Amino acid sequence: MKKLALAAALSLAASSAFAGGLAQPQVEPPVVAAATSSSSGILVPLLLLVIIAAAAAK
Repeated sequence: MKKLALAAALSLAASSAFAGGLAQPQVEPPVVAAATSSSSGILVPLLLLVIIAAAAAK
């Protein structure tokens, strides 16, 4: 009976020791903002103006 109690105590102690496990921490990569230039804000309207002027010239 003592061996059965000892085995039960050891099995409970062993199961709680491995409950968490050793997992690698998940580290998220840093967020990098895309580089924008100030000329891109005026480029699209200029292209539209050129296209409209070309369409009006025909």
